[in-house]
This record gives sequence, structure tokens and C-alpha cells, in this order.
Amino acid sequence: MAVQKRANQADIAERLGVSVSTVSRALANEIGISDVVRRDVQRMARTLGYKSKHITGAASGDKRAVALVPLGSATSGLSGFYFGIVEGMRQQAAEAGMTLDVRLVNDQMVTLDMIRKQLAQADAGGVLLAGIDAWDELAVWSAAEDIPCILVNGSDPQMRLSSVSPANFYGAYLATQRLLDAGHRRILHYTHRYRPTILQRQRGFEAAIAATPGAQGVIVNSADRHTEELLADVLAGKHDVTALFSWNDIAAVEMLEGLYAPDSPVPGGSRSSALMICRWPAWRRRG
Repeated sequence: MAVQKRANQADIAERLGVSVSTVSRALANEIGISDVVRRDVQRMARTLGYKSKHITGAASGDKRAVALVPLGSATSGLSGFYFGIVEGMRQQAAEAGMTLDVRLVNDQMVTLDMIRKQLAQADAGGVLLAGIDAWDELAVWSAAEDIPCILVNGSDPQMRLSSVSPANFYGAYLATQRLLDAGHRRILHYTHRYRPTILQRQRGFEAAIAATPGAQGVIVNSADRHTEELLADVLAGKHDVTALFSWNDIAAVEMLEGLYAPDSPVPGGSRSSALMICRWPAWRRRG
């Protein structure tokens, strides 16, 4: 495989039709270079992956950042949750005097090259990834290029990138404890694919079960059973549980709708059912 040539100042100059001297002065933020030219040069440098200690992503002194939000999450049943995330990011950015460019993206298509292009297009010096997990190449690039990368509703187990997320472990612990306090001793936890944040919820569930003598936990992954199938299993006594802690609201509501439905196998709907469903994030409603 051919080794890709590292970009240099001549490459930037050729792309923009300016002299190498202009590129050098623009990258160094020297006087005598217009803001327009400086922004164009620094944007092209980021696009090409040119390394320079002078590139800060804010040519005129403005602080700019791009926030990438998964399209699927923002337009699905999680839209309310992600609306709150976006509004929170906007508010914090405004208070910090920062311009935040929020963009919907396909999270399956997020690559390092795509992030570079998004930064260049927005003339931004930092990126926030909402609900998008970190990977090794991203962490290495962020450190090497000194480009701030923040995970929002995500976490980096190796703590290479800054992150902010709900108290997934302790929230799940308290949600499970709520069921234990109600007298349940055999509880099912319905979980999802193992993002670091979701795995923390499972760990919180397991910790609460382990801390209660006589309690037993059963774990079912959504990749193995859909909500309708799981509800049918539970009502048929397959798992022998009396309570269920769901990994998110949507799954819990789907099961509750099944219990309340006219054709529910439970007489009188869920009101007469011995099954107690606790949804994430039920810990927010505790008290």
C-alpha cells in the first residue's frame, strides 16, 4: 500500500492560488493578512491534515465548534432526549461566547476524515460528538493536532477524551434499588448493544443485585429478543421474574402498551399484573 504524502504549505498554496509566503504568514497569524485569507488558509490546512502549532481553528479570535448529532437518534423516539442535549450544548456555548454549529449526521458514517471536513467547513477549532463513541484513531488525532473533542452522552473508558453523560452506573443502581426496596428479589434487566454508557447501566444493575442478599438478576439483550418477544417470555414465566428494569424509555413504554392493550394476556391489563416495570431513567423520579 502506498504511503500517503503528508500535506505541506505548498499544497495549501496550490489549492488556494496564493503564494507559499502568504500561507506561512496566515498560519502564523502575522499582521498584514486579511481575515478572509487567514480563514481560508487555516481551513484548507485542516482539510488537508496539515500539522501546525499555529492552527487554533479561530482565525479572527472567535471561538467556534461543530456539534455532530446522530440523525437517527434526533428524529426517532429519542428526539426529545437529544433535543435537550442540543439545547444544553447551545446554552453552554452561548455562555462561553462560543459559536456552535450543530449538524445532523449518520453516526455510521462518522470517520476522522469526515470530522476534519466538518471542522474545515465550519471554520471551527473543536468538535462535540453527541451519542457518538470515541475510537483510537480519533483520540490520537485529537491529541496530536490539539483539537478539542468532547463526547456528549458518551464516554471514553480510557479517559483520553473529555466527556459528559448521565450518571449511568449510579442511575441504574438507584433504579434497581427502587425495585429491590419494593420487595422484588428476582429482577430482569433489558439492555441494548454495548456502548460504554449502556454497559455502565448494566454494571449498576449488577452491583445493586450483588449488594442485596437473596436477590437475583437476569440479563436479556435486545439483540436476542425484541420487546414484544421479551414481554411474552416474561408473562409466560420463562424467566421467573417479578420486575423488569429497561435500558430506556422506549422499550419500557412498548412493553407497558402491550400490557394495557385490549388483547393483553393479563386480565384487566397491567393493573392486575405482578410485573413491575422500571424504566431508565427512573432514578430521576426517585423520591
